[in-house]
Amino acid sequence: MTEVDGSLILSILQKMQGDVAEIKQEVRDLNVRVGIMGSHMRGLIAAQQLTNERLDRLDVRIERIERRLDLVDAH
Repeated sequence: MTEVDGSLILSILQKMQGDVAEIKQEVRDLNVRVGIMGSHMRGLIAAQQLTNERLDRLDVRIERIERRLDLVDAH
């Protein structure tokens, strides 16, 4: 077998170490972005719930108006 030079192994390991450090940083960045997206999603869900509640109240009011004006179908 051929003997591999120690400096070659060291340079390969250093390159791998740099690559792993870069991957770790990218994962940290992705975790931050996912957290931000989660916050935005919670905000959107809350806004949607408020919109649904408002639409429900409007629906009740419209039904009441239709009954008072006898606009409701008999069917």
